[in-house]
Amino acid sequence: MNAASGIEAKSEWEIASMKKMISYSFGFIISSYLVNSFIVVVFYFYEVEIGLPINLVGLVFIIFAIWSMVNFPLLGYLTDRPFPRMKKWGLRFPWIMISAVLSLLFYFLIFTPPIIDVKKNPWQMFWYILIISCIFDTFYTIFTIHFIGSFANQFREDFERRKVIAITLFIPGLILFFMGLIWPLTVVYGNRWTFTLAALISVSALIVSIIIFIPGISESEEMKARYFQGRGDQGQNSFLKTMKITFHQKNFLISVIVFILISIAAYLILASNIYFFKDILKLPLYYSIYTNMAYFLTLMAAIPFWLIFSINHGHVKTYILGLCLTGLSLIPFLWITTLEEAIIFSILRGFADSASYIVLLMILSDVYDEVTLTTGKHQEATLQGIHNFFTRTAVIFQALIIAIIHIATGYNPNPQAVQTASALWGIRIHMALIPAICHLLAGIIIALFYDLKGEKQQLLKEKLREKGL
Repeated sequence: MNAASGIEAKSEWEIASMKKMISYSFGFIISSYLVNSFIVVVFYFYEVEIGLPINLVGLVFIIFAIWSMVNFPLLGYLTDRPFPRMKKWGLRFPWIMISAVLSLLFYFLIFTPPIIDVKKNPWQMFWYILIISCIFDTFYTIFTIHFIGSFANQFREDFERRKVIAITLFIPGLILFFMGLIWPLTVVYGNRWTFTLAALISVSALIVSIIIFIPGISESEEMKARYFQGRGDQGQNSFLKTMKITFHQKNFLISVIVFILISIAAYLILASNIYFFKDILKLPLYYSIYTNMAYFLTLMAAIPFWLIFSINHGHVKTYILGLCLTGLSLIPFLWITTLEEAIIFSILRGFADSASYIVLLMILSDVYDEVTLTTGKHQEATLQGIHNFFTRTAVIFQALIIAIIHIATGYNPNPQAVQTASALWGIRIHMALIPAICHLLAGIIIALFYDLKGEKQQLLKEKLREKGL
C-alpha cells in the first residue's frame, strides 16, 4: 500500500482518540456491574434473605432466562434498523442512553421487594421478582446489544481494539473492583435492608459512570455513514434471513457454543461466592475482599504479559491458553478450606482470566466482521441479539444446576444454619467442578474448530476496507 492509499485508509477507518476510548470503556462498568451483581446476589437474596422456596427461585431464573433469550434477538432486530432521526442522533446513542437509565431504576426495584409473609404468600413474591426482573432485563438487553454491538464499528483496527480492551481492564476494571466492595462491606447476613442499601449505593455510582460514558458512545458522521452503507433501498435483512446466515457461519456458531460454556462457568462462580464464604469458609462476606483483591491485582498485573503474548502469537492462541488455564485454576476449590488457600488460588485464576479477557472482544468483533462481509450490512445489534439468545441459556443452566444440587444435597436456606457435608460438597461442585469442565471444554473447541485467524483474518479486514464497511 502506498502512502496516499495508507492515508485514505486511515481516514476511512477513523482512528479513535484516547479520550473516546476511555469514555467508551465506562460502558463496561455499567454492563458488567449490573449483570454480575444480579447473578451474585439475587439468587441468594431471594432464597435465603427473603425466604422464597428454592423451587420458586429456580423457576424465576428459568422463566427470566427464557424471556431474556427472546428479548435479545427480537429487540436487537427491532432496534437495529435506521429511523429518520438516527442520521442526526446516531444509530445506537439514543437506545443506549434511555435503556441505561431505566435499567438502573428496575435494578434498584429488584432489591426493594414488598414486605409480605413469604411462607403464607410465596406466589406474591414470585410474581414480583419475576415481573421486575423481566422488565429490568428488557432495558438491560437494549443497552447491551447496542453498546457491545457498536464496538466493531467504533474501533476498526486490531490495535485499536486491543488498546480499548487494555484500557477497559485497567480503568473500569479498577473502578469495578472498588464498586465490588459495596456489597461485601454493606451486606449483613439475615438483614434484608442492607441489600437495599447496597443497591442504592450501586445505582448512585453507576449514574456517574453513565455521565462519563456519553462522549465515548457518540457517533461521528463517518460511523453513521458506515452503518447506512448499502441500506438506502435495501433496508434491513429480515430477522430470519440474518439468523439463517449466522447458522451458516461456522465461526459464529463456535463463538456462541464457547460463550455459553464460559457464561455457565462465570454465572456459577459468581452465584456461588456468597455460599462459599458463608457455609464453607464460615466467614462474613466482607472477607471476600481479600480474594477479590488478589484476583483483581493479578489480573491487572498480567495484562502487559498477555497483551504482548497476543501480539506475538495471535489472539486466538491467547484465548485458548487462557480458557484452559482458568479451568485448571478452579480445580483446587474442590478441597480448599481456608481463606489463605482461597487467596492463593484466586491469584492463579486472575492470571489465567487475564488472557481470555484481553482478547474476548477481538474474537467477537472478528466473528461479527465476517458476517458483515457476507451480508454487506452492519447489523451488530442483531448479531449480538442472536448471540445472546443462545448464550442466555447459561442462566437456565445456572438456575437448574444450583437448584438441583441444593435440593439433592439438602441445603438449608436458614441464614444461621450449619450445612451438612453433602450440602458443602454441592457448593464446591457448582462453584468449581462444573465451571472447570466448562472452561477446559471451551478451550478444546476453539483449538479444534475456530479458523478465523492468520491470513484469513487479514484478508477479511482488507475486503471490509474495499467495500467501505
